[in-house]
Amino acid sequence: MRLSLKPLAPCTVGNGGGGDFAFPRYITAEAGAGAGTQPASFSRRLMEKKGSYNWEGLLKEVEGEGMHFRGNSRLVNLGKRWKEYQGIRNWDGLLDPLDDKLRCEILRYGDFVDATYKAFDFDSSSPTYASCMFPKTAILDGAGFPQTGYRPTKNLRATSGIQLPRWIEKASSWMGTESSWIGYVAVCQNKEEIARLGRRDVVIAYRGTATCLEWLENLRATLTPLPPAAAAAAHSDSMVERGFLSLYTSRTSTSPSLQDLVREEVASLLQTYGDEPLSLTITGHSLGAALAILTAYDIKTTFSRAPLVTVVSFGGPRVGNRSFRSQLEKQGTKILRIVNSDDLITKVPGFVIDGDDAAEDHDVRVSGLPSWIRKRVVDTQWLYADVGRELRLRSRDSSYLSSINVAKCHDLRTYLKLVDGFVSSKCPFRPMIKKVITSYGARKVSG
Repeated sequence: MRLSLKPLAPCTVGNGGGGDFAFPRYITAEAGAGAGTQPASFSRRLMEKKGSYNWEGLLKEVEGEGMHFRGNSRLVNLGKRWKEYQGIRNWDGLLDPLDDKLRCEILRYGDFVDATYKAFDFDSSSPTYASCMFPKTAILDGAGFPQTGYRPTKNLRATSGIQLPRWIEKASSWMGTESSWIGYVAVCQNKEEIARLGRRDVVIAYRGTATCLEWLENLRATLTPLPPAAAAAAHSDSMVERGFLSLYTSRTSTSPSLQDLVREEVASLLQTYGDEPLSLTITGHSLGAALAILTAYDIKTTFSRAPLVTVVSFGGPRVGNRSFRSQLEKQGTKILRIVNSDDLITKVPGFVIDGDDAAEDHDVRVSGLPSWIRKRVVDTQWLYADVGRELRLRSRDSSYLSSINVAKCHDLRTYLKLVDGFVSSKCPFRPMIKKVITSYGARKVSG
C-alpha cells in the first residue's frame, strides 16, 4: 500500500520495503545536527515506534509546537552568513523550500511591522488620532514586543500632497489629516542579538494605509518621474506611482517630509555606526511596502557609504516602471516581496510588462493586447514592473484560514500565518503533512 498527496510529490508516504516519510528539515524528529538544508525523514520504524497511542505527540511536532519560529528567533544564529539572509545572493536556494532561518527572519521583521499597527491611534474621535500612542522609546514594548533587542530612535510621519478644498475645514477633522505617524526607525542595541545577527541591524518599519488622504493618494495610480535630483543621479527615465511618491516627499511649513526624516536619521546612524558591520532593513505592509521600496532607493541614491540595504515587504502593490526596477538592481538594493496570490492589492496598480517579469496568468499583461492598446497603456503611464525576488503564497492552500475574502487575504496577520506554515511550492503547508500522518495512524489503528 502507498499513500500520497498528489500532485504534491515531495509529501509522500511509503509503507513497504522500509519506505520513508520524507518532510522538510524543520520537522526534526530524526534530523541530526548536521542535517543542513536537506530533508529529514520519518522512517517506517520511527512511525511504528511512536505507536498508535502517541499520534498526538507526533502531530504536535508536525504542527510546529515547540519549534523555533515566532518568539524564539534568538535560537537561530546567522553568524557569518547574515548577508545571505539579507539577500546578497538574492536568496538563491532559500525560498523553495523555505529555509528555516529565513522564515524566522521574515517573521521577525513582520513583527516590527505589526508593531506599527498596534502603536497607531486609529480612533478618529481621539485628539491623538493618527499619532503614535506610545513614547518613542516604548513603541516596541507598548505594542507587545518587549524583547527584540532593538531601541526605537526616530518617529516617522508621512504627509499627503493633495490640496484640499476649503470646505473640508468644516468637516470632521479626521478627513483633513495631512500628516500622520506611519512608522519608526529602530537600532539593534543588545549585544547578544548583535552577535546572533552577525552585525548591527537598523530597521525602518512602515504601516499600511489608515487615513482618508492616504487612501486618496493610493488612487493616484499613474506613473510620474522621480524628482529631478534623484532622476539625474540615476541617469534614467525611472518613474514611480504618483501617490506613493507624494506621501514620501510632500512637506508642509510645519511637517517635514518622510524623506527628510529618513535622510536625517540615516545620516546620523551612519556617522555613529558606519565603521562596524551594519545593515539597513526596511519593512512594511501594503502602502508601507511601497514606501519601503522608495525609501531603499532614496537611501542608496543619497548615501555613497550606505551599507547593505534590504527590503522585506508584505502584500505590497507595484511601485514603478521597468527603468526604476533596473536602477534598484544597479544600486544593489535587495528586495524580498512576500506575496499572497489571493491578495488583490499585489496585482495593482496598472499593467505588468513582458519579458522576465514573474507575473501570474491572471495578471493583466501587455503582450496579448492589440498594438493600439499597448501604445495607449504606455502613453497613459500605466505600465508597471514588479521588483526584487518573490516568495509567493496562497491563502487557499492553508487550512489555518477559515475563510477567504479580500480583506483577510490582505491582512498582515494572514501573511505571517502563511509564512509560518509554508514549506515549498510543491508541498505548501504543514497541515498537508498532518493529513498524511493522521491517515497513516488511522490505518495502523484499524489494522
